[in-house]
Amino acid sequence: MGVGSALPEHVVTNDMLSGFLDTSDEWITTRTGIKERRVVTTETLAELSATAAKRALAMAGIEAAQLSYILCATTSADYAIPSLACQVQQMLGASCPAMDVNAACTGFLYALDMADALFARDPNARVLVIGAEAMSRLVEWNDRSTAVLFGDGAGALVLGPGSDLKSMLVTAAGDPDPLYARHANGNSPYAVKRERAPLRMDGHAVYRFAVPTIVRDVSAAIARAGMTEDDIDAVLLHQANLRIVDAAAQRLNIPRDKFKTNIQSRGNTSAASIPILMDELQREGHLPQGSVLALAAFGGGLTTGACVLAWGVS
Repeated sequence: MGVGSALPEHVVTNDMLSGFLDTSDEWITTRTGIKERRVVTTETLAELSATAAKRALAMAGIEAAQLSYILCATTSADYAIPSLACQVQQMLGASCPAMDVNAACTGFLYALDMADALFARDPNARVLVIGAEAMSRLVEWNDRSTAVLFGDGAGALVLGPGSDLKSMLVTAAGDPDPLYARHANGNSPYAVKRERAPLRMDGHAVYRFAVPTIVRDVSAAIARAGMTEDDIDAVLLHQANLRIVDAAAQRLNIPRDKFKTNIQSRGNTSAASIPILMDELQREGHLPQGSVLALAAFGGGLTTGACVLAWGVS
């Protein structure tokens, strides 16, 4: 029914990163496709999420009081307790149930899957789904292999009853080694002391996992929808790395120009990447109502997800 997004004001270019990392604009662009990203400074993730939600609600033409549920996909909320969703609920003045979903970069698709289940219980529901991340809190800023990849932001969708969701597929294969960020033990007198471990990623392992997974899941989602690749008008993949998008596009029988990207200026915003991309494409006039979209994501866990939907926003 409506989409919205919000980004931090502070822009970090590749040249700025080369001021304290052993890297360069050419090195980053060649390996990732990223030229710049947004990073939180004074903003909270809840503020970004609420702004994205308000824009989505305005487009949908409904009030926060009409919401039946709020789902926030995030791994980097402002608090461990309360949930980001509860913060957003307060900021919007809503009164519905609210909770977070953590499936790493696949979180937005997991939240869509959960929203679909909510409609099975209440066919007249109005569900707010948000993907929001402040990955700048998790990365090791002295590690050029991860610091150059990630950005911050939030994207939101307002969902109503209908038949636009044509298929959904989510999976998990538990393996933390390729991608993880560990909490500290706190000050328990019984715990073996260890410091918080910032985000660690085996880039080669993630790439080897991501490309065939995207191809498998997108193909399966299209088949489950009773469609063919020719029926797809646009493909919105998790914006992790332009090389991954290109490699997946080469293996799918879908023209490359149907694969939409914004990673060049947003970086990898984890669970927020697809809804931010959706909002930008919608506001730029690139998603006509009725367009058939294929979405796919992968993330730490390891988790994956894909779906096919008809674009309902006018």
